[in-house]
Amino acid sequence: MTNASAPPSRLRRIVAELAKFGAVGGAGVLVNMAAYNLVRHFTSLAYVRASVIATIISIVFNYIGFRYFTYRDRDKSGRKRELGLFAFFSAIGLVIENGVLYAGTYGLGFDTPLQTNVVKFCGIGVATLFRFWSYRSWVFRALPPKDQETVREVTAAVREAEAAFTHPGGHHGPYGGPHRAPQPAPVIAHRTPAPEHQGQGRHRKPRRVHVD
Repeated sequence: MTNASAPPSRLRRIVAELAKFGAVGGAGVLVNMAAYNLVRHFTSLAYVRASVIATIISIVFNYIGFRYFTYRDRDKSGRKRELGLFAFFSAIGLVIENGVLYAGTYGLGFDTPLQTNVVKFCGIGVATLFRFWSYRSWVFRALPPKDQETVREVTAAVREAEAAFTHPGGHHGPYGGPHRAPQPAPVIAHRTPAPEHQGQGRHRKPRRVHVD
């Protein structure tokens, strides 16, 4: 086995997760800001009320993105519990986001359209940190680790495949190691020993000698 097939480090997994979370979150920020300005433009609602409506719209958008993109490999059991926790932590994020807007608008006097957009963007940033922690820790739970027996079976299968690739003509023993197929025993031809003399064991008649 090579190091390339080893699972990625924890740091690499977190960086990849942050990238996916940022992609969905960035799109959610655009949805949030666009909805906020549209509500402010077409209605006479106050800043914070318009922001709350925009935040709710972005929460729905973010859930779809997180569930089916960022955390699509996480545990999908208990969907009602997941939705309940998502709504709970999203509500806390909503309070954080719009609390910053309220403090900046009514506390510090940042009430021009540009200023309220800047303050709202800062509120989204603070709330996003909380959402990232809460979503990955409580809402979209990681899958439980695989059973040790399953890991052993997969490892044995990989070793057997590697051995078959390295020794394509060989067979494999019970531990995946290659060995030669048993060869048949050589066949030895047995000859019937020929008699040393053709007439051996027979009674021979004496030859007569004629004397003139």
